[in-house]
Amino acid sequence: MAATVRLKQLSGLYAVSRLEAGEAVPGWADGPGFVSITRTDDELSIVCLQDRVPQAIKQDIDWVAFKFEGPFAFDETGIVLSVIRPLSENRLGIFVVSTFDGDHLLVKAADQVAARRFLIEAGHILL
Repeated sequence: MAATVRLKQLSGLYAVSRLEAGEAVPGWADGPGFVSITRTDDELSIVCLQDRVPQAIKQDIDWVAFKFEGPFAFDETGIVLSVIRPLSENRLGIFVVSTFDGDHLLVKAADQVAARRFLIEAGHILL
């Protein structure tokens, strides 16, 4: 049986931004709201409220964020899958960020109503 997850929608619109791998973390990245900063050998990726991201930065805008109400144990399986499956099966694009205590789901603002419907139909609770 799929897990039932409580999801809390965060306020504001988010951007997923890309900088070069060697760049320093910019000051605009930190502040209120959900922030995720990930560095790989290929890029520096920043998720934050879109009104903080300078226009010159490569970015994908107009995402809404949902926080999985956890925490969840590291060995607890199927949590993320139970949330993304109904969205994927209905052809909605997603962006997921995991943290130590939990996960965050981002969907395009234009898909927000449909995403909420699919999540509720799948048995999840939207706060």
